[in-house]
Amino acid sequence: MAELRASGLWPTPRRIATLSVHTSPLEQPGTGDAGGMNVYIVEVSKRLAERDVEVEIFTRATSSELPPVVEMAPGVTVRHITAGPFEGLSKEELPSQLCAFTNGVLRAEAARPPGAYDLIHSHYWMSGQVGWLARERWGVPHVHTAHTLAKVKNRFIAAGDRPEPKARVIGEEQVITEADRLVANTRFEAQDLVSCYDADPTKLTVVQPGVDLGRFRPRSTRVADRRRLGLPERGYVVAFVGRIQPLKGPDVLIRALASEPLRDEDVTVVICGGPSGSGLDRPTSLIELASSLGVSHKVHFLAPQTGEALAALYRSADLVAVPSHNESFGLVALEAQACGTPVVAAAVGGLVTAVTDGVSGVLVDGHDPQDWARVLTGLLLAPAQRLRLSIGAVRHAKNFSWDRTADGLLRVYREAVAGHRALIEARLAGSFSW
Repeated sequence: MAELRASGLWPTPRRIATLSVHTSPLEQPGTGDAGGMNVYIVEVSKRLAERDVEVEIFTRATSSELPPVVEMAPGVTVRHITAGPFEGLSKEELPSQLCAFTNGVLRAEAARPPGAYDLIHSHYWMSGQVGWLARERWGVPHVHTAHTLAKVKNRFIAAGDRPEPKARVIGEEQVITEADRLVANTRFEAQDLVSCYDADPTKLTVVQPGVDLGRFRPRSTRVADRRRLGLPERGYVVAFVGRIQPLKGPDVLIRALASEPLRDEDVTVVICGGPSGSGLDRPTSLIELASSLGVSHKVHFLAPQTGEALAALYRSADLVAVPSHNESFGLVALEAQACGTPVVAAAVGGLVTAVTDGVSGVLVDGHDPQDWARVLTGLLLAPAQRLRLSIGAVRHAKNFSWDRTADGLLRVYREAVAGHRALIEARLAGSFSW
C-alpha cells in the first residue's frame, strides 16, 4: 500500500455501480424523496464520466413506462430495477423490497462479462444494504455515503415529526461496520459516524459536496427574475427551497413572518418545494398555518424549480432561509450563496460548513420564530451588510465545486481498490504458506 501511494500508481476503477434505491437521479429535486442526494449523484456521475470512469446507477422503477436503461449523460447510465409496486410505495415500505431490488442488481451484473464493476458506491442506508451483499458476491470494494443518519435525525427531531424506526438504525449500523470505505460530507458528519455508530476512523474520508458554479452565479436580473416567477417587484423577498416536511422547518419561516418585528415589514416569503416524508400526512399544513396566522397574503408557494429557473429564484431573493432541524450538508445554502444571495441558516449539521457565519450569511441558534424574525428583519433593513454578505457568499461558494468533489471521491475509490487488492493478495499468500 505504501509503495503504491508513493509511486502514484493507485488503480483507478473503470466502471462503478452506483446504488440509489429509494430515489432516482432522474427525478425532480424538491418532490417526493428527491433532494440534495439526487443532485449529488447526478453531478458527481457526470464528472466521473468526464474522467473516463463509467457509472451505472441502479434505482427502483416507479413506473411501468420507464425504459430498463436510460443514458443520463455520456458514460452515465441509469438502470431501473423492478422491485415491488411501481407506485404508491412509501420510503418506509421500501425495506420490504430490498431482496427484490438486490436480485435485480445481481441479475444485471450476471448478464455482463465477469468483473463488470470495479467498485460499488451506495447512497443512503437501504442502498448500503444492497451494496453489502453485492460486495460479497462480486468481490469488489464497497464505498458508502449515508447522506443522513437516523440517530442524528432523532436527536434533533422537529416537534410533531415521526422518529426514524429502529430497523433503519440497525441497518445503518450494519452498513457502517461492513463497508470498506465511508464518505462523510463534513467533519461533523464524520464525528457523528464515529460517536454514534462506532465507525472505524481509518475507513472515513470527508469529501465535501459542490455546486454548479456555471449555473449558479450572480447576475443583475432581480426585477426580471421576480417578474418571471410571479413575485412582487417591490419589497423584500425571503425564499425557502426544499422538500416540505417538518425536518426542513419551513413552518419556522412562516411563524417568523407573523412575529415582531418582521410582520410589520413589506416582506414576501416564497416556499418552493413539494410535500415529502411526514409532510405527506398534511400536504396543506403550511397553507393552513399561514391562514391561521393571518399572513397568507405574504406567502407565495412555488412548485419545485430546476435549472435556470431555480437560479433565478435565488437571485430574486434578498435572503434565502434554511431553517432545517438537521442537514448533512445543505446544497440549497451553497447554491444560493453562489448566486450572491446571503443565507440565514440554522446552526446545525453541515450548515455550519455550508455557511460561514458573518461572512456569507448568518447562522441562527435554535428555531424560535421570534429569533428568526429579529435576524431576518435586521438584515433586510441593513442593505450595506447584505451587500457585504453577498460578496462574501460568492467568494465562499467558489471554494466548492463538483469537480473538486469528484476528484476527492476518485482518491477514495483508488484507496478502496488498492486496499481490496492488497487484502486478496495477503489472503492468497497466507493460503500458500507452508
